[in-house]
Amino acid sequence: MKYQAKSPEEYIASLPEDRQNVISRLRKTILHNLPEGFEEQLSYGMLGYVVPHTIYPPGYHCSPELPLPFMNLASQKNFVAVYHMGMYADEKLYNWFLKEYPEHCTRKLDMGKSCIRFKYIADIPYDLIGELATKMTVDAWISLYEKNVKQ
Repeated sequence: MKYQAKSPEEYIASLPEDRQNVISRLRKTILHNLPEGFEEQLSYGMLGYVVPHTIYPPGYHCSPELPLPFMNLASQKNFVAVYHMGMYADEKLYNWFLKEYPEHCTRKLDMGKSCIRFKYIADIPYDLIGELATKMTVDAWISLYEKNVKQ
């Protein structure tokens, strides 16, 4: 579901009431744990955490006018989603998350390569999402991104 908000706060306020607290808590968790250099903005109709052009002027190779995306947070129709591009690009990080998830949540993991879907919002493992947010610095993400894009 795409929301037409102009700020993260407006995005959250536009959500159904049962999702506002969840998205707010995930947002705070990510912001508290994300390494320095990433910036929060609205991107792709959801909350985004990006490498700004001031740090990485080339931007996103598909749309250079956009900053380099890293993480996103969204309230979709049937689930809450956390997107983490670092897991898509780094098999070691992806495997770490697969191993850690059962230690934090009893529900079966519903995940694509970079999208973690939470259908049961009462069971979101906030601590694990926070730890995931710490796992990659801006410089490490840029390096990994360039390595994968330039192949």
